[in-house]
Order: sequence, then C-alpha cells, then structure tokens
Amino acid sequence: MSWKEEWRRVRAVALKDLTSERRSRAGLNAVTFLGVLVLMLFGFALGPDAEALREAAAGAIWLAILFSGVLAFNRSYQLELDGGALEPLLLYPGARWAVFAGKLLANLAFVFLVELIVIPVALVLFHVSIADGWMAQISVTVLGTVGFVTLGTFYAAMSSRSRSREVLLPLLLFPMMIPVLLGAVEASSSLLAGDVMQEAGAWIRMLIAFDITFLAAAVAAFEYVIEV
Repeated sequence: MSWKEEWRRVRAVALKDLTSERRSRAGLNAVTFLGVLVLMLFGFALGPDAEALREAAAGAIWLAILFSGVLAFNRSYQLELDGGALEPLLLYPGARWAVFAGKLLANLAFVFLVELIVIPVALVLFHVSIADGWMAQISVTVLGTVGFVTLGTFYAAMSSRSRSREVLLPLLLFPMMIPVLLGAVEASSSLLAGDVMQEAGAWIRMLIAFDITFLAAAVAAFEYVIEV
C-alpha cells in the first residue's frame, strides 16, 4: 500500500478511538479525576509550606500524568478485544505500524486533553508561576508526553491479550519510563527555578533522543508484539 493509503488508515484508527471516547466520556472523567486526586494527595502530604510545594511541583505533575495515563492506555485495545475486532483490524491489507500510529495519535490527543485540565490545577495548588520561560515548559511537556505515550501505547499492545493486563501494564511500563520521567522532571524543575545553572537544555536534548529512539523501536517491534 502507498504512504497515502497507510496514513489514511492511521487517521481512521485514531478517529475511531477518539469518537468512541467522545461518545462515552467515562474514560476522560475517570482519568482526569485520578490526576487531580494525585495532585491533592501530594499537596496534603507536603503541607502548607509554599516553598516546599513549589519545589515538588514538577515531580507531582509528572507523577499525576503518569498514574492517570496508565488508565487511558489500558483502554487502548479494550474495545477491539471485547468486540472481537482486533484480529480483523490486524488482517486488513497494509502495514501494521499504521494501527500503532493511529492508537498513538489518539492516546496523544487524549493525554494532552487531560494535561490541559491537570496542569492548571497543579499550578494553583502548588503556587507555581511560569510567566517566564513558558514556551520552554510547553516544549518539555510535549516531549515528555510523546515519550510517555509512545511507551504506554506499545506496552499496552504487549499486555493487551493478558487477563491481568491492568497489573501487567504498569509493571512493564514504569521501569522503562524512568529515563523519560527523569528528563521531564529535571527539565521542568530547572525551568521553574529559573534555569540558573543552564541545565534544562541538556535534559531537553536527552528527551529528544529518547523520544526518537523509543518511537523507532516501538514502530519496528509492534508487528511482533501484537501477536504475542
């Protein structure tokens, strides 16, 4: 199949998932609620010290995104599996990477939407201001999210056929998330502190390298993983 036809298939898979989510809205409500709940628990644990809250803000935001995102990834292949549609989808003529790419785009849109709600709540709860360097913060958020969603979509495919996929997915995903989570948290923390030591650039470059590596590896391995 031509690239044009493959990308048409990518768009079809992504639109199918987004349409299903838009009609139900249950997943978005649950994921957003969990993200806000995680932030509130961190706030209660750290206490009323505004300085301590600001120092922990980056870590709390990314952990909230991580925990809430896992719920979204578990739903990625659930509809196809429950309806017996996964095998016909994989047997459709064309490369199987298109299925992965469509799922990836849908999950990216979903997680970005959750972040639009969770991050402003975190900025208020943790007394954080990002008037300076907000473009760099957006770049870090996008790079971290791309790496996170790429891994989450890939490992959701790997665990999708398991009866205990809700437990298996975090066990597979969390160890692999360490480089992305470390880079995102350190870059965000550095930018929130004014980047006095000029460290954010190095962490951003590391995020770019990991995103490219993980994305290439996931696309190449998806055809074999989805058969497991």
